[in-house]
Amino acid sequence: RQPRRKKQPVFIFNISSMMRGLSTIPCQALAFLVSPRGASAFSVASTTSHRWTTTTTPTTTMTTARTITSSRLHQAASTSIDYGLGMDQQAMMESDMLVIVDENDNLIVGDDAPVVSKKLAHTFSTDQPRGICHRAFSLFIFNPQGEMLLTQRASSKITFPSVWTNTCCSHPLVGMTPNEVDDPTIAYPQFDGIKHAAIRKVKHELGITSMKHSDIHFISRFHYWASDTRTHGPNAPWGEHEVDYILFCQIPEPTLNVDPEEVANVKYVSIPELKDMMASGQHIWSPWFLGIMERGGFDWWADLENSLAGKNTNSDVTFFDPDPSFVAEYNLPSHTRHTGVISNHR
Repeated sequence: RQPRRKKQPVFIFNISSMMRGLSTIPCQALAFLVSPRGASAFSVASTTSHRWTTTTTPTTTMTTARTITSSRLHQAASTSIDYGLGMDQQAMMESDMLVIVDENDNLIVGDDAPVVSKKLAHTFSTDQPRGICHRAFSLFIFNPQGEMLLTQRASSKITFPSVWTNTCCSHPLVGMTPNEVDDPTIAYPQFDGIKHAAIRKVKHELGITSMKHSDIHFISRFHYWASDTRTHGPNAPWGEHEVDYILFCQIPEPTLNVDPEEVANVKYVSIPELKDMMASGQHIWSPWFLGIMERGGFDWWADLENSLAGKNTNSDVTFFDPDPSFVAEYNLPSHTRHTGVISNHR
């Protein structure tokens, strides 16, 4: 059964050239940067070039494009209302600044804490075989009958195009209003920032405006990585490396205004219907969705009433490697869960 949907036009104004090449510019050269969304500006906190070590190989280091003080994680660069206006996929890859965390979801903080673009964090290569670990969310919306709203990512998506997955998958961003950066030591289990991000993104992708904070329930977190080999082959230039927040929400079926640049298809399914779809071999699934469903997703869904009441909520960060089909040639057996992770202590 297909939900009600109405396509909305997408107006594209490509501003990607404004941010192109930031990852190669030394920090001391970036005295002042205007946000690509035009709402405000970031000024660099230090004129010194800083290096942060990620665990790729013992000698690999990375230099971020910009350094800011930890307090600037909360500075407004854009509002949830105007997110995505006039931007295509490439522009958002270059201008979205992600929340960088370690394998336990601790914020990377300090006077020179890095702010990393979505493009840089999702770039996979021999030198950066698991990208850069960052925070994400996977939102699962259920109708009153307990059916899940599945989505198929648009073919125009840069990472993992055309795969089927949960309702909405995206990232909290640095510099948004309302603030989307949670400190897990004090935000658990409410996580207002992640919920702000989910509300922003589900409106952007599906046109859903009826979802409220009180409708969203945090369940758990997963730490995973995956190379996009099914799209790009054994040397895929893109992938995911996330601490992924699992969010459940049950609301009356909304009218959808689907952004075709984000979503190709939508479908409500029951547990037996989803299992049949997975067993048929006729669909390609996102690696995070497969990992989530294999590690509690079906159980939390089957116990939906208690999940929504917080009885299945936990503070765990559970690590998993992807299905072997999402492993690239540069992903080596010697790599560990710390590969691609920036730490406050390294």
